[in-house]
Amino acid sequence: MTTIAFLGLGAMGRRMAVRLLNAQHDVIAWNRTGVPDEVQRAGAKVATSPRTAAAAADVVISMVADDAASAAVWDDPEQGALAGLRLGALAIESSTVTPTRVEALAERVAARGAELLAAPVVGSRPQAESGTLIYLVGGLADAVERATPVLSAMGSAIHRVGPPHTAAVLKL
Repeated sequence: MTTIAFLGLGAMGRRMAVRLLNAQHDVIAWNRTGVPDEVQRAGAKVATSPRTAAAAADVVISMVADDAASAAVWDDPEQGALAGLRLGALAIESSTVTPTRVEALAERVAARGAELLAAPVVGSRPQAESGTLIYLVGGLADAVERATPVLSAMGSAIHRVGPPHTAAVLKL
């Protein structure tokens, strides 16, 4: 069982987090407007910040709106996920962000001794609910392999597309 921090529980994220819980993963959830009841009822633990969620997790997944939201979740020096990211952790940015954002985040994650995968999805709410999202994953092959059991709980296809920024290019 993997402990996963899930950051961003909007229309897509809440469904994805529930899929992880149903697959018997431990999920520590955080959302800027509070963790939805359905995610808590499914068994998620609630974190007070992205930092506290990341500090307790092997894998950290962000599913937020855009570059600005991604920066708010990861980069805040006191409460951001990067501040709590553990050595050897796997950071997965599933948000729709620009290649520039992915490159900057990859550098910062590597500086923390962790690995970044850019893993935007193809699909919407029905696919998130049914676990049939398609992942476009950018990152090292061994990191993609490590992430496969987690991503497979939410998606039906995982396509490694090269370095992290390539996933953002393909998504956009």
